[in-house]
Amino acid sequence: MQDIHEQHEQVQPSFTDDHDNPEDASTHAPVFSSEFVTIENFAGDDQQQRERQQELKKEDPLYVQNKSTDYQQQEQEESTEHAKLQLTDFRLLRTLGTGSFGRVHLIQSKHNGRYYAMKVLKKMDVVRLKQVAHTKNERDVLMHISHPFIVNLWGTFQDDVNLYMVMDYVPGGELFSYLRKSKRFTEPTAKFYGAQTLLALIYLHGHDICYRDLKPENILIDATGNIRITDFGFAKRVPDVTWTLCGTPDYLAPEVIQSKGYGKAVDYWSLGILIYEMLAGYPPFYDESQFKLYEKILTSELKFPPHFSAEARDLLKHLLTSDLTRRYGNLKNGYRDITNHPWFADINFEKLLQRQVRAPYIPPLTGDGDASNFDQYPEEKMPYGLPHADPYGRYFKEF
Repeated sequence: MQDIHEQHEQVQPSFTDDHDNPEDASTHAPVFSSEFVTIENFAGDDQQQRERQQELKKEDPLYVQNKSTDYQQQEQEESTEHAKLQLTDFRLLRTLGTGSFGRVHLIQSKHNGRYYAMKVLKKMDVVRLKQVAHTKNERDVLMHISHPFIVNLWGTFQDDVNLYMVMDYVPGGELFSYLRKSKRFTEPTAKFYGAQTLLALIYLHGHDICYRDLKPENILIDATGNIRITDFGFAKRVPDVTWTLCGTPDYLAPEVIQSKGYGKAVDYWSLGILIYEMLAGYPPFYDESQFKLYEKILTSELKFPPHFSAEARDLLKHLLTSDLTRRYGNLKNGYRDITNHPWFADINFEKLLQRQVRAPYIPPLTGDGDASNFDQYPEEKMPYGLPHADPYGRYFKEF
């Protein structure tokens, strides 16, 4: 059993179909071969079903319109909605989090006094770790989406050494931290967060965006107690199928582990893992050995704690199935098999989308710039913005 105090480790891609530059390409090698599960054909990938889903979206009250209805058109246009920013526009405050090739800072605008979160990525490390495509994807996706439960990207810029992404500051901290303190959530609390997460996935999938890294660490709680999904480094536009191995081991879907082409159904698998972990305090599949962990995921044998309700067990069985012809969210009714499930019977999704449902937890805050809900980290010693040789700038011209 995993201690909830341990954060989930990410899997860096071992192969990729994101060939926008040669330093991001590597071989299509599987993690390991397996005989445990046969993945069936994708239940939702035929053209007729995709056309039907497009028609349903037009009258769907849970489908929130994008900043533009044509994602391809957005990619061809330079966004004028995002201001041209520079480092001198902000006061650098404290570190909110760190990663393998950067960190996130709390900053304050010198112009409007508002607080933002600024992700700082070192160009050298992004290239060295073969994360150029994922970094570009994060910027491109966030520039063109807007949803109540997803962080907003206000602008990006760069200097000779770093890339900078200015986003909403979400002061309540990570859902992971709240879960860690609570040990586990009650079913009403898990339903609230699970339903808001589902609404964000519905929106992303409506624009052919696969998130691919759902976990408690990537869900923030805002000042009103509602969620905001962050960290879109693995998000990608996936109209049909993709092959990239990426994500977090505990949350990987079987078809990803088997190195087979996969679609947006992987996000519904991860939603099932998230709901299970919120209810139990630990994920359904765990082992110290990554190989054995993957074996458990491939067999998908669920064991439920006694306090799980019958409705929760039934929903999780339909989300955490390796058979894609049975996984909820991937069938002909799409996400409606989930929203109409008895476990969500007392959730009004339309009111939830309008943020008209009181959150189960309101984070304690003393003001707009309060960062007490985030862990303390050593601060970056090297000042930002100093002139330096820029051998990696050619990879990031659009920043």
